[in-house]
Amino acid sequence: MTSAEDKRARVDEPHVAPLNDLVRSWRRDGRFVPWVDPDGAGTAARVLVLMEAPGPATVAAGDLGFSSEDNPDPTARVLKALREESGLARGDYLRWNVVPWALQDGAGRHRPPRVDDLAEAGPALRQLVGALPRLRVVVTFGAPALTGTMRLLTLEEPARLLPVLGVPHPSLRNGHRRAETRQRILVALRTAAAASRD
Repeated sequence: MTSAEDKRARVDEPHVAPLNDLVRSWRRDGRFVPWVDPDGAGTAARVLVLMEAPGPATVAAGDLGFSSEDNPDPTARVLKALREESGLARGDYLRWNVVPWALQDGAGRHRPPRVDDLAEAGPALRQLVGALPRLRVVVTFGAPALTGTMRLLTLEEPARLLPVLGVPHPSLRNGHRRAETRQRILVALRTAAAASRD
């Protein structure tokens, strides 16, 4: 695992530079948007793993915040372990959020995306998918990510049809069905890995 400082020094490597240029454009509105991880597939991604929105620890990291499986939070650790177990190579997938910027409630606490957030973030998701020419499969984590992806594919004619696998978010709040959640994520990632090799 590389440090956040090392990753930050590499945000303009060729495979992630176009994506991090998008990050810069989304930041112009004064929003926090994490960097795309240079240790991932970048524009060569064949699988897009879509979470909901940047988490509190990522937001707190500021300019050293990344959408990464290396993040120091339980969701990232679970996702990384299941990704490794599934056989999906790190160099084949991109981890991102259906809403790329931080979302907070009136008290400044992290909150999940709402329908209006998904609508506002739709153009950003369209730009991201357009920058991934080798993309074959999308795996969404949580209902907001699935809804945002379906909006992308059905509000207007998609540039290309993409298979989408929707699984529960791996956070602790889904603990009542932990074994089933784990199994569904593992199967989805294995399926995506296989499809990305076809």
